[in-house]
Amino acid sequence: MASQSGLAAALTPVLTVAASLLGLGLLWGVAAHAWPSRAFPGPGRVWQVLLAEAANGDLFYHLGATLGRVAAAYVVAMVVGSVIGVLLGSHRRADRFFAPWVVLFLNIPALVVIVLAYIWFGLNEAAAIGAVAVNKIPNVVVTMREGARALDPSYAEMAAVYRFGLLDRARHVLLPQLQPYLAAASRSGIALIWKIVLVVELLGRSNGVGFQIYLYFQLFDVAAILAYTLAFVAVMLVIELFLVQPVERHATRWRRRPA
Repeated sequence: MASQSGLAAALTPVLTVAASLLGLGLLWGVAAHAWPSRAFPGPGRVWQVLLAEAANGDLFYHLGATLGRVAAAYVVAMVVGSVIGVLLGSHRRADRFFAPWVVLFLNIPALVVIVLAYIWFGLNEAAAIGAVAVNKIPNVVVTMREGARALDPSYAEMAAVYRFGLLDRARHVLLPQLQPYLAAASRSGIALIWKIVLVVELLGRSNGVGFQIYLYFQLFDVAAILAYTLAFVAVMLVIELFLVQPVERHATRWRRRPA
């Protein structure tokens, strides 16, 4: 019984998402049938294009290129932003000094950062990934700074009494308290990064979902644009449901209390 209830609990979010997406697809199909237009293709036409792009291999090639950039930019942004955020949250003087910097970078448009990166460093992969990471780092800094400010000093005192090493302090004292903030920064980071990656690819890359969307924009092929968009959104949804949420539940299992 316990295993069955656990399986049901795991499947419920997936089934809910599937039902929600099915309803959206039906609504889309009805609207496309009521107002037929090349600029508003129905789900059937988009599905045909999606299958054709998958069959010739283009879909998986460009999806792979984009996912690689998303992963690289995500890792850079989370590592750099978390370190800076915790340092600023732990040192008030440094926080006061660098607070205007954080506000400045938070308000620089993503497009400006991308264009400057391409001008300064060239149309290469490092510039593309760096531009995406720079756009996300300030958001991570702000979130993790709040997490560092909320740290309970009594836990640090306990660690000192029991003579925890640096690794044990990080594992048993620091990370459990910062986990909600890491989860928030991570989830918002994925959502923001993949959108910026598409702009980066549109402006200066010769592959990826963003490049394909720009190509089909020039050809006024809305069905292909929607096919690539939905394929990538589907991949990100799978990552959210089967990677991000399970990891988050595992990391916060210590906070749950038996009924």
